[in-house]
Amino acid sequence: MDDVFVGRIMSSPVTTVAADANAKAVAKRMLDENISSVVVVDADGALLGILTSTDFVEIAAQGGDTTALDVSDFMTTEPVTVTANDPIEAAASLMLDHSVHHLPVVDETEGVVGMLTTTDMTAYVSGIEQSSAPVLG
Repeated sequence: MDDVFVGRIMSSPVTTVAADANAKAVAKRMLDENISSVVVVDADGALLGILTSTDFVEIAAQGGDTTALDVSDFMTTEPVTVTANDPIEAAASLMLDHSVHHLPVVDETEGVVGMLTTTDMTAYVSGIEQSSAPVLG
């Protein structure tokens, strides 16, 4: 897998929201789009943070109400990122080292170009294992 790069298996396009977006509306959008994270960007599209379903679990566990909260109130700032040219093994190591399930994929000139998730990794590995399994005839 040394020759497989993040760009090959990342999800794109990425759902983005503004830092002042209403958290409850963003939670509904995540449910409607069946996604577990959104990237928080500024007006120029630069990465400000990430908001994941885990963030909403933490709020719920604390008895919080998202009705009056902005995304910026509980997003993760300075998320761990990768580039499309990074090997997936390096990305997997970052996920393990930082205990995260989502890595925004960034480009120096284009900003956020994708998202790499543990689901993307699992789907890729599952495809490798299936294609290398012996075929019984």
